[in-house]
Amino acid sequence: MSETATTPFTAPKLYLDDLQPGQRHVTGTHTLDAPGIKAFAAQFDPQPFHLDEEAAGRSFFGGLAASGWHTAAVTMRLMVDGLPIAGGVIGAGADITWPAPTRPGDILQAHCEILEVKPSRSRPDRGMITLRTETRNQRGEVVQLMTTRVVVFRRPSEG
Repeated sequence: MSETATTPFTAPKLYLDDLQPGQRHVTGTHTLDAPGIKAFAAQFDPQPFHLDEEAAGRSFFGGLAASGWHTAAVTMRLMVDGLPIAGGVIGAGADITWPAPTRPGDILQAHCEILEVKPSRSRPDRGMITLRTETRNQRGEVVQLMTTRVVVFRRPSEG
């Protein structure tokens, strides 16, 4: 399957019936900067390695690093904007890892692959997909790896 880049305004909405294992979608990009990293951390993850360059330099990270939850929030935004699922990206659980830190100046992009498509037996109007998403920086390094279960609706019947 080929990779496709999508935008929220030009992409047709995808229903469960349109999806199959192996399909890939590539989102747009988002750039992080030090003030944004610090603002997110101050509100949601106030640890020194997210808030202060000097303290971060002495930490495990060896420099200012975005919170993993900041990377996750950016990934969610990229998916909402770039993965045109009808009804929205409705998460039903996820496994997430951060194999490398996200740094100021990093340009993030989400690369999504559909691993499984499973129609619901009890609710014929929907199903579940399993989606593997690699969030990569501008050097192609994976800064977040997430496997998500997403509720996806079937195309409404006409008539």
